[in-house]
Amino acid sequence: MGSQKQAVVLLSVLLFLNFLLFSGADDVYYEFILQEAEFTKLCGTKTVLTVNGSFPGPEIRARRDDTVYVNVRNQGRFAVSIDWEGVEDSIDGANELIQPGTNFTYEIELDDEIGTLWWHARSAWAEATVHGAFVVLPAAGEQFPFPAPTSDHPIVLGEWYRQELTEGIVPGQADAYTINGHLGETYGCNDTSYQLQVDYQGLYLLRIINAVANETMVFAIAQHSLTIVGQNATYSRRSFSSSLTLAPGQTLDILLSANQNVGQYYITARPSSGRLNTTGIIHYTTSTGPLV
Repeated sequence: MGSQKQAVVLLSVLLFLNFLLFSGADDVYYEFILQEAEFTKLCGTKTVLTVNGSFPGPEIRARRDDTVYVNVRNQGRFAVSIDWEGVEDSIDGANELIQPGTNFTYEIELDDEIGTLWWHARSAWAEATVHGAFVVLPAAGEQFPFPAPTSDHPIVLGEWYRQELTEGIVPGQADAYTINGHLGETYGCNDTSYQLQVDYQGLYLLRIINAVANETMVFAIAQHSLTIVGQNATYSRRSFSSSLTLAPGQTLDILLSANQNVGQYYITARPSSGRLNTTGIIHYTTSTGPLV
């Protein structure tokens, strides 16, 4: 009888060690510094609040079941807090403002989330420039539930205002829209365009995020069909479309098959009202390679 109990205990220990060995969950650390920076767009220069001096802010990348620690240091003039869209579990201290000159570390435990999430400042004036992608890859040993892409690329649809936004200012109608921080050639101010290089016959996972606060955005790539494989931090049954409509805060994971003639094709993003739009460019090359 005793030997049977020992065997059961030994088996339990082996199973637990096996779980630890193959679960592959990690702790992932990021450092965010809230700071003001100058940007020149729409033929003018203004100061905006950023994370690490970039617009959009830095991308977070982790695997399912990981725990992500994001230490936010506020070097700006106003108190700010960060919201984590698509994270299922509550985050301690998420509602507390980070005062100037202080820091706070968010602990984000990933569970069933998969695909594309995003983060942003809670206050409307800061959210316009303080936001970024949050990519959750399959856990170690798991595969994508669709053909493995050559590479993946977050694409954040944003907005730009001519006025400087500070605490107490409620943003109105945007003066322009952006793709990964680029206005494109639409506005006539020599602003740069977002450019994506693809290999002919390559397969690309595009992670589209609508970070525009109060506008439904329409996204398309000229002469290309888009395959939707996920939305709002979960994978979904595949569907096909020539254009995508994203509600404010929505994310979509799409597959782009680079199967057109080698050349350049426009990416377009516009509000559903159609008042303004922005453009990017896809450049084809003639070779392809596997996802590393």
